[in-house]
Parts: sequence; C-alpha cells; structure tokens
Amino acid sequence: MHAPLDILFVVLYSAHAPKWSNASFHYSARREEEAKEETSSEVADKGGFMGTGMSHLYAIPAGVAFGVPILEFNWFLVNEETLLASTFLCFCVVAYTQGGDAIAKMFKDEGDAMLALQHEAEDEVIAKMEENLEYMKLTENIVQDYQDILELTQVSYDKLNAAGKIKPQHDLKAQVDKMLTLIASEEASAYDKAKTAMMAEATEAVTAKFADDKALKKAALDNAMSKLTTGKAMKGGDPVQGAFVKFFQEKTAAAKKSDDGSEQKEARANMIMKMNAVAESEGMHFRLDESGTPKMVA
Repeated sequence: MHAPLDILFVVLYSAHAPKWSNASFHYSARREEEAKEETSSEVADKGGFMGTGMSHLYAIPAGVAFGVPILEFNWFLVNEETLLASTFLCFCVVAYTQGGDAIAKMFKDEGDAMLALQHEAEDEVIAKMEENLEYMKLTENIVQDYQDILELTQVSYDKLNAAGKIKPQHDLKAQVDKMLTLIASEEASAYDKAKTAMMAEATEAVTAKFADDKALKKAALDNAMSKLTTGKAMKGGDPVQGAFVKFFQEKTAAAKKSDDGSEQKEARANMIMKMNAVAESEGMHFRLDESGTPKMVA
C-alpha cells in the first residue's frame, strides 16, 4: 500500500533534485549575498509551487499529507494498472529530468544531419538548375539558328537544281570529247597498221623484183658505187627508189579500179561497233548509228 508514496516521492525528488553539476563549493565562508534568503516577491516572480510562490520542495510533505488519507480511505484504488501507469510516469519524469538534454541533443544531432543532407540535395538541385539556365541562355537563339539553316539549305538546293540542269550538258560534252579522242586514236592506229603493212608489202615486192632482174641489180650496185666514189647518184635516179615509187603508183591505180567502198564500210562498221561497246560500258548518254551520227538514249 505504500508503493504509490514511494513512487510519488521519487517523482517529486526527481523533478526538484539539485543539479550537482551546477552546484559550487567553497572552502571559505559564504558571503552575505549568497546567504541572503530569497524574499517572497522573488519566489513569486519564479512561480513557486502551484503558483503560490512557495518553493517546490513543499510539494513533498504536501504529497505525503494528501496521499495518506487518499489511500487510507480508498479514495484512489491502487491496482496493477495504476502501479504500471505510475511506474511509467516515474520513468518518464526521471528520463526527462536526468536524460532530457542527452535525448534532445541526440534528436538535434539527427535533425542537423538530416538538414545537412537536405542542404546538400538542395545545392545539387540549384547547381543543376543553374546549369540548365546557362544551357537555355546558350540556346535562346536556337529558333533563329534553325531558320537560318533552313534558308541556307533552300538556297543550296536551288543552286544544286540549277547545277543539275547544266551538269548533263557538261557530262555529254565530256563524253563526246572522249568518244572523238577514241575515234582519232583508232584511226591513227588503223593508219599506222595500214602503212606498216603497205611498207612490208612494198619491201617484199621490190626485193623480189630486184632478185629476179639482174639489170636492176647491176643498176642499183652502180648507183651505190657512184655515191661512194663521187658522192652523186647516177643519171636516171636511184633504181631502188624508183622501184618503190612505181610499186606505190601501181598499188594506187589498182586500188582505185577495185575500190567499191566495201572495205571502208567494213572498217566504219567495226569502228562504230567498238565505240558503242565503249559507250555502253561507261554509261554514256548516246550511241552511234550506222552512219556514225550520235543518238541520245533514254
């Protein structure tokens, strides 16, 4: 039955126990200022017990005086619930009075840590927003830039279209020049071949003629000796040169008599066929017809 009184005493003592860490001890006698009793007005200014201006220490005997009859006459029933509640209240009071600063410091440190994390996150957000602001400042003229690019692109397309109209003409001219160069080269090659063949034939014919005619042989020998001795040819000219001239004259006369144009047509047909093969392989815009006239192709 006396447990509530003990608990009440502990609670009151914990609430009004002296703070030994704040107490000061002196070897010398107390000064009068320290020994001076507090006046009722000073106590009243501090509030006192239940606003009476009395010291809180008077709560101990007051609690005992009121607690004994309350328990004696069963005005307050003490059971397990009340004991548990009083014990819990005692624990709360002791924890608040003795460890309140430590608990407060713990929560304050935790709050400071959370605040520091919050500040760090806010600084990162601010830095990112400042970066975005700089980027937006750099791209504030992006619409005008795109418009300028679009206009430049349109001008470039117009120039390309204009060049596209002229380019086929340049390509055709280059292809015609190349074709003419090929034709000239083929004609020069055919001329060289014909000249070589004719010279070979003339040499063979003149050699055979001199081999069969002793008079021509003797005349050629005498002409050579005259050039060696006197430095001048014999009268009547060089018989070898004359033989070659006579051969070519006879060849020309025979060619005129037998020329029906078939050989030239065959040579032209071969040339046209070769040139059309070149035009086909190189993708030229024209082909040569049978007469050698260029015709455009699709």
